[in-house]
Amino acid sequence: MDCTARGTARMPDVVAESRERSIRLLGSPERARPDVADAERDLAALRAAHPLSEVYDVVDELLVRPATDTGLILAVTDDAGRLVWVEGDRTAQRRAEEMAFVPGADWSEAHVGTSAPGTALASGGDVQVVGEEHFAPSVHAWSCSAVPIRDPGTRRVLGAVDLTGDAAAVSPHTLPLLRAAVAAIEGALANRGRAGASVGRRESRVHPSGPRLRLLGRDSALLEADDGRTLELSRRHSEILLLLAAHPTGLSGPELGVLLYADGARGVTLRAELTRLRAVLAGFDAPLGLLSQPYRLDRSLVTDAAEVVRAVDRGKHRQALRDYVGAPLPASEAPGVETIRERTRSTLRESVLGQGSADAVLAYLEVPGHEDDMQANREALRLLPMRSPKRAGIVARLESLGADAEGR
Repeated sequence: MDCTARGTARMPDVVAESRERSIRLLGSPERARPDVADAERDLAALRAAHPLSEVYDVVDELLVRPATDTGLILAVTDDAGRLVWVEGDRTAQRRAEEMAFVPGADWSEAHVGTSAPGTALASGGDVQVVGEEHFAPSVHAWSCSAVPIRDPGTRRVLGAVDLTGDAAAVSPHTLPLLRAAVAAIEGALANRGRAGASVGRRESRVHPSGPRLRLLGRDSALLEADDGRTLELSRRHSEILLLLAAHPTGLSGPELGVLLYADGARGVTLRAELTRLRAVLAGFDAPLGLLSQPYRLDRSLVTDAAEVVRAVDRGKHRQALRDYVGAPLPASEAPGVETIRERTRSTLRESVLGQGSADAVLAYLEVPGHEDDMQANREALRLLPMRSPKRAGIVARLESLGADAEGR
């Protein structure tokens, strides 16, 4: 690792000015250390409140994935210098834990002195800090580059993206790469802002036009019309619409009956349910019609469960994890629903476990019904920093499941 500083005479102005601020703020380099008092506190809320939470799939695609297995760490701060996300090469992350470069830690100049993330925020510009140019002695073995992220409308600094590691973190192409990524992130923020201007931040993602069926984490589905009206359906009608949405070309009566009833098809009962469902849809004026021979819907019906699977297929596992608030119709015993439920769960689960992110695995375990997933708990234990207080809860859960907490 080439961590040789460039020397005071060749030190860039932005770094020299930061060193002067650091002396005024901290006095001695020995007093420069990250504030980790609140590192584990309200981290989920910190991330949810960060403007980048809605476009983190862009950050993941452009910066996090390319940093995997490269010896580099990608960090995103808030506007105060607190590390909100820290991802990338897992070996480098474990080494960086020794200097408290962990999610939730405060790396502002007020606590650490000169460092790329804190100095980028303090100066409002791009910066590279090499080895001993860092004010804190604990960071002398590292080099880093950072670029501020700004609100596309107001140009207010929202945070910074930082690349930390060996000499590759300050190579000539690193800053242009970060600038290009930040430009794309700010563009995504601008697009989300325009899309969400009338519906609020949480609903800023544009969904396909037409009626939509919300059933994740619900025992009965909510049917949403184009104009925003909603209708809560009975469990049986929820099951029928989910099955027909999953089979857009249609199902015969016997096929639908097998998928709907655990003890086999019930012709008369099924026809009566379908008649009632037609009346419900007509009264609601969705518009959504039910056709026969075979049974099918007269237009596409989007379900939130299918959207989770599509997000995973597009590589947007973070979006999928945010949207997955629970299994589709968790109380349903309809065989076809159980198949969809398991497919949705397993698709997301394999995506999360394959990403190597402790935060993603922990978020998956927080979804109702998934807390006892033994493999996911063991993976979370393996990925969590050794000093994380969350490890104790994972170990206790594994022991309650009668499992050996491997990796303790």
